[in-house]
Amino acid sequence: MKYLGKGGTFVRIRENKKHFILFYMLGFFIGIVYANLMSKDYITSMGIFNEFFLSQYMQADVDVAEYIWYVVRIRVAPVAVICALGCTRLRKLVVVLFLLWTGFSSGMIMTSSVLKMGVKGIILCLIALTPHFIFYIAGYMILLWYFFSYPESRWNLSKTVSFLLFIAVGILLECYVNPVIMQMFLKTL
Repeated sequence: MKYLGKGGTFVRIRENKKHFILFYMLGFFIGIVYANLMSKDYITSMGIFNEFFLSQYMQADVDVAEYIWYVVRIRVAPVAVICALGCTRLRKLVVVLFLLWTGFSSGMIMTSSVLKMGVKGIILCLIALTPHFIFYIAGYMILLWYFFSYPESRWNLSKTVSFLLFIAVGILLECYVNPVIMQMFLKTL
């Protein structure tokens, strides 16, 4: 391993940040290409961006007690899988695959929204991710960064508390704030 000097850690951090962005953007690009070339007919024929689904969502009353358990299950499952696989020798591959998959999914969803709704679709996607995804991204970055930079990085109590706090706040915002924001936006469509 080559010596990077006193600031070598910062050089590695900068390079790893670029890797994270690169893997995500590669997945995003593949998602856009796939949505446009492979499944354009499928996307335009159905999906969550059709008017019936959006009108049903706008009129729905959310049972927060039931919804919170649903959100906990779907948000904790990927974390559990990443943690389990991150404890193996495949930890860097797990991080790369997660970033590629997340980018691919984002590219597919954004392209679907543009194909069905135009610019309003992009705005809908951004509002659907507000404000909870800011906290999810922060929580996942702590976890992914640890697995990607292991063994140089060590897990500690502050990472545990920060990670759990970010995920918990994200879940609460997704259950209590996001449905209100989404319904307010859908009323303006």
